[in-house]
Amino acid sequence: MPLFDTLGAWSWVILGLVLIGGEGLAPGVFLIWLGLAALLTGAIVGIADIGWQAAALVFAGFSLVTVFAGRLLTRRRGEEPDAATGLNDRGRQLIGKVFRLDATMTGGEGRVRVGDSSWRITGPELLAGSEVRVIRVEGATLVVEKA
Repeated sequence: MPLFDTLGAWSWVILGLVLIGGEGLAPGVFLIWLGLAALLTGAIVGIADIGWQAAALVFAGFSLVTVFAGRLLTRRRGEEPDAATGLNDRGRQLIGKVFRLDATMTGGEGRVRVGDSSWRITGPELLAGSEVRVIRVEGATLVVEKA
């Protein structure tokens, strides 16, 4: 890595600015954290005058810290760490909705019609025509309670 040895701290500063600038071309709030890690690495290399191998390890450590911190900062309040917005997650969109049973539930299992599809449900044994509310999703099964 002769470029990193020749330019020293400036190579990390340049890399950081390129990564931060790349965020404008590929928005997603990820490259900015790597760019910040590169800028911090440049500061450490400038102060401590360490070799490129140690600087690469410092960059890796700063990358982990800044990406994790950025994830915490950009997460919405009250949102689970890995919660999806519900887009392309049909089951999650159904939580809280009420449906009417077409057939009696037997053995705590049954099916409910949602739009043009049929979903497997589990919950208390209920008669046909009863209303059920979806309380959670387990895989492709809706867990329901009497509404």
